[in-house]
Amino acid sequence: MRGRGKRDGARERKAPEFEQKILNIRRVTRVVAGGRRFSFSVAMLLGDKKGSIGVGMGKATDTSLAISKAISDAKKNMITIKTNKNGSVPHLLDAKYASARVMLMPNKSKGLVAGSAIRDILLLAGIKDVTSKIHSRSKNKVNIARATVKALAEVSSPYKKKASPEKTAKDGDVSNEEESSKKE
Repeated sequence: MRGRGKRDGARERKAPEFEQKILNIRRVTRVVAGGRRFSFSVAMLLGDKKGSIGVGMGKATDTSLAISKAISDAKKNMITIKTNKNGSVPHLLDAKYASARVMLMPNKSKGLVAGSAIRDILLLAGIKDVTSKIHSRSKNKVNIARATVKALAEVSSPYKKKASPEKTAKDGDVSNEEESSKKE
């Protein structure tokens, strides 16, 4: 009998590794001697809702090609975020990328208070209790997204390792101190 039932996994799809969100699609025009050439620029967010997030850009003459390029670029730029037990950032974060400046503050049980691209990034990263503020006049979603990722990459643990005394010399060169002590 033909046409009945499924073949051996022919129609089964794997669950995607990351969730995707298109941040921005633009049609870009380049003027050449023969007229105008159009291409598409795509900004894409990838996240697994477990602390990994990536931002990627792709450009091609077709939107589907641009999206696939943006996905591969976002996978290359993935970072893993350390969160506390509440699913929030452990301390105040502040970062600047181009003209976009963002600030992320932990809050207790207020939920996610964020707008623009920051909200999409924090949702895809799986961060729950954060208040954010955009401290710039920039409305550029890509720059805001990159500033947010930069801020999240700077999350430090509450206990930082102290630098060794050799590295914290006042004049910065340990060899000069050893030579001066030998002369005396």
